[in-house]
Parts: sequence; C-alpha cells; structure tokens
Amino acid sequence: MDKRASVTVRFNDGRTRVVEVGSALMDVVKDAHTVSGLTPLAARLDNTIRSLHATVESDALVEPIDLSSEDGERVYWRSLTVVMARAVRQLRPEADLRVEHSLNHGIYCELVDREGAVLSVTDRDVRSIASAMRELIEADEPFTPLETTASEAARLLRQHGHADKADLIASGLKPSAKVRLFQYGGDVDCYYGDLVPSTGYLKQFSLRYYLPGMILLYPRRYDPHHLPKFEEQRKLSRVFYRSSVLGRTMGVTDIRSLNRAIEEGRICDLVALNEVVHERDIARIADEIAANRDQIGLVLIAGPSSSGKTTFAQRLSLHLRLNGIAPHPISMDDYFVERSQTPKDESGQPDFESIYAIDLDLFNEQLSRLMTGDEVSLPTFNFQTGEREYRGRKLRLTENSLLVVEGIHGLNDELTSAIPRERKYRIYVSALTQLNVDVNTRIQTTDTRLIRRIVRDSVSRGHSASRTLELWDAVRRGEQRNIFPYQEQADVMFDSALAYELAVLRPLIEPLLKAIPREDRGYAQAERLLSFIQLVRPMTDTSSIPPTSILREFVGGSCFAV
Repeated sequence: MDKRASVTVRFNDGRTRVVEVGSALMDVVKDAHTVSGLTPLAARLDNTIRSLHATVESDALVEPIDLSSEDGERVYWRSLTVVMARAVRQLRPEADLRVEHSLNHGIYCELVDREGAVLSVTDRDVRSIASAMRELIEADEPFTPLETTASEAARLLRQHGHADKADLIASGLKPSAKVRLFQYGGDVDCYYGDLVPSTGYLKQFSLRYYLPGMILLYPRRYDPHHLPKFEEQRKLSRVFYRSSVLGRTMGVTDIRSLNRAIEEGRICDLVALNEVVHERDIARIADEIAANRDQIGLVLIAGPSSSGKTTFAQRLSLHLRLNGIAPHPISMDDYFVERSQTPKDESGQPDFESIYAIDLDLFNEQLSRLMTGDEVSLPTFNFQTGEREYRGRKLRLTENSLLVVEGIHGLNDELTSAIPRERKYRIYVSALTQLNVDVNTRIQTTDTRLIRRIVRDSVSRGHSASRTLELWDAVRRGEQRNIFPYQEQADVMFDSALAYELAVLRPLIEPLLKAIPREDRGYAQAERLLSFIQLVRPMTDTSSIPPTSILREFVGGSCFAV
C-alpha cells in the first residue's frame, strides 16, 4: 500500500484532486463531472471497473460510470437481478431465480427448482416479487465488495450455500487467483462483475408477467431517464423457448454442465448434436423457400457483427441447390454511393453503416430489372478510389435462379422498397442464445459475438484484441440503429449460437485478452470477459468440428470462402 498520506486523482475532463490514501470512490466521484448529469453507479479506476466502495490507494485516473454507458447499464441490471433473486428467496424459498436473456427491451427470467425444472408463476406472483424488490430497494442496504483468493472464495460460497458456484471457481481458477465477491443481506455471492453501492440506487424498474416467467425492465443507456416501452417480440420469444428446450435435451445449460460434458468425454456428441440442429434448421429454411419459389424472387440475409452470416449464406446456397434452385449472390457493398456523397454521422464522420450510404435508386432499379428477366451490368465499388466502376460483369436470371443479398440493412424494407413484400424472404441471423455462467448469472449474447470477433480478427486479419475492442462501440451503435429495430420483420430467425463454442474459443481468446496492458482503454472489457471465460474448461481437440460449421468462420478451417 502507498504510505503517502495523500494521492492525486485525475478525472477524464482534465481536472485533478488530491485525496487521502484509502478514500472511497464514492467520495472521490462526488466532484467529478459527467456529461449526462446522472448519478455515478461505479467507476473506472485506471481502466478497471470497480464498485464505488473500492478505495484509491495510489495516484490514479478515475472516471465515473453512469447509466448513459454500456458499462453503467450492465452494472444496473446486474444489481437489479441480485435484488430480484433475494426477493424470490424470501417469497419462494424452494425456488431459484434463473436469469435468462434479453427480450422485449428487458431481461427474461424464470423460477426453477433445485433440479432446474421451471416452476409455475402467476401474474400475482410477479406483482409480489416486484413489491418485495421495492421494499429491499427502499431499505437501501449496501452491496459490499470482498476481494479474496479463489480458494477462499470457494470456501465462503460453500459456507453460504452456493456449492455450484464454489465448484465452478475451484475447478476453473488457480487457488491464488483474485476473485471479487459481494456481501449483501447476510449472504456472500459471486456475480462476475461489479454492483451499485446499495439497493437505493435501483429505483427505476418494472417487472412484467411473461409466460412462463417474467421480464425485468430497466432504463437503457440510450434513454437512461425512462423505462423502455414493452414491445412484443413473438418471433424472438419462440427462438429462445426452443433453445431452452434444446439446452435441456442436450444436457448443457450453463458453464458447469458444459465442463461436465468435456470431463465425461461427451463433447464430440455435443458438437454433433449442435451441428445437426443447425443443418436441420438451414434445410427447413431452404425447403420453405423452395415451396414458395413461384413467388419468392429475393432472399435477404441480415444480422449483427460476428453472427456467422457468411457461412450461413454459403450453407443455405448448398441446400437451395439441392432443391433445384441456383442462388445468385449480390453484394450490397458494390452499391455504395460515391465517397463524396456518403452521409455523415453525429460527429461529422462518414457513416458507412447508414442505409443512405447505399445508392437505393440504383439498387432497386437493378433488382427489379433482374427479377423481370432483364440483363443487368453489375457495378463494383472500388474501395481505394471511393468510386463505383463497371468491369463488364453482367447478370440475367434463368427460370431456376434466385437473388440472395446479405447485409446489415436486409430487414429494412426501405432497402428494397421497389420489390413487393410477397416477393421477398427475409432471414435474421444472430447468435441469439447463450449459456449461463450459473443459474443467476447470464452471459450476454453480445459478449459471445465480441469473443468470436476478437478471435477472427486475430486469426484472419492480424488485428490485436485492443484494436477490435476499440472499434466495438461503433459497431454496437450501428447495430442498435440499423439492425435490431427490424429483427421482428424477418420471415425466419436462425440462431447461430453453439452450446460448445466457448470451450473452443477459450484457449484462443484468453492469451489475446491477457495481452492487453492495464493502461489500454480495453483493459476493463478484457478483465470482464476473462472473469467468466476462464471458468470454461478448454476444448483443445477440435477435429470433431466440421469444416462447414459456423464456428469455423471464426477459428479457421472453414471449407467456405469466409
């Protein structure tokens, strides 16, 4: 510990402040200015995210984190689920709260028994849980962090009745590894991330009955002052329900059960089951297109970054060919407007992800002409000069031909406004589901895609993890604006997630994350991802993963041009 009586704290607005050694971040950030004016929920302490109960022991850069950021949003919902789990224990001692996935602008949760079976919940139960949560929030009890070793964390977790979490930490981490626990309401637990200082910070929330569970709504970073409006997402709900059934069928629903499958030598069977599910789903999509071939003339494939769209499109093309259909891919990138006409974003920079970065008039004109039998001269966009060129590429569709377009705007009808709705078939591809760490702790599907992208960027493009993390915020903003609002307009959704993938990705991602220096802006993200990925038992023999797998797009070894 620094023996000086005082240390200097620097804020991200350039100001400095001298404070006593051991000052709590809660006191330090009181004078820090935030652009949003919102209450700080946690803080960055030299690029590590910490509870406001943490102390400053040496000169440091301190940045308050509030609900206007993704980190702040994550701290908020994580803390809310802790309160919710305690409310459930008070009202239903025989039940656990299982925190599942994002849905309808909130988080879908269920009550399960000790064996993991879903318990029935009524609207009255949900109202009672919400009422108990409000009482706990009004009590303003602290979430007190406890830094310890993995061996001591496992002992404390067992002592407080969390044997599953204790086993996971004991088997996944070195005994001397640092672990952050939290004390709350007489309990000690692990949440793989930080919490708000006390329950009183969590006044904004809503709990809604959603058969067979409930949806927890909370403020989002894009509108932190209000609760989001509940919007039904029937197609997405069906995907999640089906995934839940499949997870139980395969016997893998969380990291612990995945580790067990590896330990017991069942991982090859799990890989085969996963790949069969993907193959079956792609075949069904191709069969549906073929059954409606007399009216479908255009297939549109869209999804967020690192969803496996390229491999999906290639595999779908194979199944279409088996159905006697000749797919013709059209690259949306070739229809970019001239570089000088590219629209600008809020900061005045070229916005290449805007739908208006596409020459919509030309795109629709050529699609229409192709679908009516004309021959068309296809453009090629020269990314070096920023201009469109014509290099003699011509296309005329035959009777068995089908246009296939892959791109982020595929679900937005404005992209293909000249094509009648019944002539289009829209597919949304994303890693929609993911394993939990444990019953109370979910892994965001966004994190799965981020891990995929870091590995792919390293394997295929020579990019460091720091570089990928630096670009990720902009990627996410583009997804929020251009993809997610249109996902329910898809005719079908394809879930590209694989229950075994974290075991394959761990030995590839771990050294990349550990190579990020503490002074790097991406260090906090790396630390958070490592907190759960290190718990996964690595799958080192990947020979059972077929070359057609979605995962091959990211780890290498694909038989497709990806």
